[in-house]
Amino acid sequence: MIRRHALYAAAVSIPLLAALALTLWQPRYYVVIRNNLFDLYQQAQPRAWTPDLPVRIVDIDDASLAEFGQWPWPRTRIAEIISRLTEDGAAAIAFDVMFAESDRTNPEALAALLPEGPVRETVAKAIEGLPGNDAQFADVLKSSPVVLGMVLTPNPADAPPEVPMKFGVAAAGDNPLLFAPKLAGAVLPLPPFVAAASGLGALNWLPDGDQIVRHVPIFLRYRDQLVPSLGAEALRVAQGASTYVVRSSNASGDEAYGTHTGMLAVRIGAIETPTDATGEVRLRVGPTEPGRFMSAAKLLAGKVPREEIEGRIILVGSSAAGLLDLRATPIDDAVPGVEIQAQFIEHLVSGARLARPDWATGAELVLAALLGIAMAVALPFAGAVGGAIAGGLVVAALFFASWWAFGNWNLLLDPFGPVASASGVYVAGTMLLYSAEQRQKRWVRDAFGRFVSPAVIEQLASDPARLVLGGETRTLTVMFTDVRNFTSISERMDAQELTRFMNRYLTPMTDVVLAQGGTLDKYIGDAIMAFWNAPLDDPAHGAHAAGAALAMLNELEGFNRALREEADAAGSTAIEVRNGIGLATGDCCVGNLGSTKRFDYSALGDTVNLASRLEGATKFYGVDVLATQTTRDLADGLAWLEVDVTRVKGRAQPQRLFTLAGDAAFARSPDFERLNARHQAMLDAYRRADFVKAEAQAVRAGRVAPRGIARLYNVYAERCRLRAGQPVEETWDAVTTLDEK
Repeated sequence: MIRRHALYAAAVSIPLLAALALTLWQPRYYVVIRNNLFDLYQQAQPRAWTPDLPVRIVDIDDASLAEFGQWPWPRTRIAEIISRLTEDGAAAIAFDVMFAESDRTNPEALAALLPEGPVRETVAKAIEGLPGNDAQFADVLKSSPVVLGMVLTPNPADAPPEVPMKFGVAAAGDNPLLFAPKLAGAVLPLPPFVAAASGLGALNWLPDGDQIVRHVPIFLRYRDQLVPSLGAEALRVAQGASTYVVRSSNASGDEAYGTHTGMLAVRIGAIETPTDATGEVRLRVGPTEPGRFMSAAKLLAGKVPREEIEGRIILVGSSAAGLLDLRATPIDDAVPGVEIQAQFIEHLVSGARLARPDWATGAELVLAALLGIAMAVALPFAGAVGGAIAGGLVVAALFFASWWAFGNWNLLLDPFGPVASASGVYVAGTMLLYSAEQRQKRWVRDAFGRFVSPAVIEQLASDPARLVLGGETRTLTVMFTDVRNFTSISERMDAQELTRFMNRYLTPMTDVVLAQGGTLDKYIGDAIMAFWNAPLDDPAHGAHAAGAALAMLNELEGFNRALREEADAAGSTAIEVRNGIGLATGDCCVGNLGSTKRFDYSALGDTVNLASRLEGATKFYGVDVLATQTTRDLADGLAWLEVDVTRVKGRAQPQRLFTLAGDAAFARSPDFERLNARHQAMLDAYRRADFVKAEAQAVRAGRVAPRGIARLYNVYAERCRLRAGQPVEETWDAVTTLDEK
C-alpha cells in the first residue's frame, strides 16, 4: 500500500513540477501560446475609440496621392500642412515619415536636370538667391511644435556620433540604459531639420517572433543615449514637458534586493505609464476608426474643422498600401504604422493601459501548486470521470477569471500555468490509476487464458454474449509452418530436452506472428497454425502473413546460429533446424468453435487445408515458403517467384504456387532482376517442353539464387534431365500432381 502511494505521489509530482517550471521560467513556446490567448481577448473586446481622444492623423491617402502626385511630395507642400495645423492650434505635429534626403524638387535640383547650355545658365541665374524647398521647410519647423521621425538600425555603419535630443531624463533607481533595447546605427533627418524641430522620435517597431506588434518601446538605446519613440516624444512636446522621469529597479520604495530587474514606469509630463523591464508598453488596441483620420487633400483644401485639430496631437503618415507601411496587430493583419503610433498615444492618455502586475507570476505559481495538489488528492476518490468534470470546471473558471481581469481591470493574468498543473496531474494520475486497473484485468485474463485464447478473452471481456458456439465467414490468410525432419531431431533428445528445445523454437516464431498482427490458432506438435484478418479486420492480411514468413526465416537463422555456437562450445554436432511455411488465402469459417463447455477461437475450411498441403509441398520443391496466387497478389512488392502449377493432394483444381526469395528491398535489387530473368526463362522453356534449355536455365538461376530457394533449381534440373530425350505426350500441360501431403 505504501509503495503504491509513493508511486502515485511520484507520478503526479512530475507534471506538477513541470508546470511550475513553465510558469516560472516561461520558455519561448510558452510565451507564444500566452500571447495568442491575450490576442484573442483583444479581438473579443478591443479598446473602444471616442471622438474626444486627443489624437488625429493627417492621412496621405490614395485620394491625396491622386490629387497631388506620387510620394515624396515637395517640402513646400509638407510645410503648408504644418502651417495649417499650427494655425489651427495643433498641440504637436509628429511625422511618421523620414526626411533624410534633400527635396528632389528644389529649384537648384530641377535646374541641374536641364541640358548644359544657355537655357540652363538662364534658369540658374534666375533662381540664384531664392530659398530652396528644404530651407523653407526648416523655417516652418522653427515656428511649429513638430516632432520628426528617425530610424535606429542594427548596422554600425549608420552611426552618427550622437543623436541631438531636446529633452532631459531624470532616472530614479537603476540606470535605464541598462535595460532599453540597443541598436548600433541611426538614420536621421537632414541636420537643418533636426536643429529646427521641437523633438525627434524613433519610428522603430519591435514585433514579436510572429511579426505582430504587441509592444511599443518608450525608449530605445543608441550608444549612451536614450532615444524616445515617436509617440512618446509627440506626447512630451504636446505637454510642453522638458524631461522624462524614469523609475527603475532599486528606486526608493521599489525593492529589487540588489538585482537589476529593469524599468518600472515612465512619466511624460502629467502622464505616467507602467512599463515592462525593457521600457516597453503593451498595447490595448482597437479597430481602425475612420474618425481618427483626416485626408491630407481635405486639410490642404481647408475642409477640416478647426475643432478637429485644436489642442490635439496630429500624426502625419500614410494608409496607402503602395507606401508599404502596414503592420500586424493582435486584432488586424494590416494596420498603417501611423495608426499604431496614434493608438499608442491614445493608450497612454486614456488610462486603459494593459498591465501584467509584478505579483502575477507569483500568484500563478501558488495557484498552480494548489490546484495540482488538490487534483492529486481528489482524483483517487473522484475517479477519471469525476476528475475530468471537476478539472473541466476549474479550467473554465481559470479562463473566465483571466478574461474578467482583462475586460474589467486591464490586467493580463496567465491561466496556462494553473491549467497545465491541474491537467498534467489529472493525466498522470489517471494513467497510473488506469494502469493499476489494467493490472487487475490482466490477472483475470491470465487466469482464464489457460482455457481459452487471449483473443477470445478480449472479446468476451467486451461482449459476454459471445459465450456461445458459432462463427462467421471471413476471407483469411492462413499460415502453416512445420519443422523439417523433426523425428530425427527428437531422437537426439530426451523428453525434457525436447520440451525446452521446442519452447525455445516456438517462442520467437510465435512472437513474429503476433508482431505482424496475426492470430495464433494452435500448436500441433512442432507445427504452428496462424491466420490474419480475424478477429480484427486487417486489410493488408496477405502482406502481413508474407512478412511474417520472411521474419520467421530470419529468426530461424539466428536460432541456428545460437545452436551452432552452443554445439561448438560443448564439442558436439550442431542441429540444423529448417522449416516449411505454407500460405493460402480464401474464405474460412472463423469463430468460437468447440463444445458447450470448452471452445476456442479457430478457423476451419478448405483454405486451412490448402495451407497445410502447401507447407508439406515445400519439402518436394526444396523451398522454405509456398503461397497461392491470391496471397502473392495481396503481398505485391516482395521478391516473389512462381514455382509451379501444382495439383495438391485432395484438390482437383491445380494451383499456381509462388515462393519468397526476399523482401521488398531485394525485389528492387539488380540481383533479383537477374535471378527473376533466369527463373522465368527456365519456366518458359519447361512449359514449352524444351527440357534441355530449361535445365541450362535452372543451373544458371541456381548460381545466383539465395540459399532458401537454391534447391528448387536442383529439383527442376533433375526433372528436366529425366525428361530430356523422351517423347512429350500430347496432353502435356506442365502441371505437377502431388500424391502425398
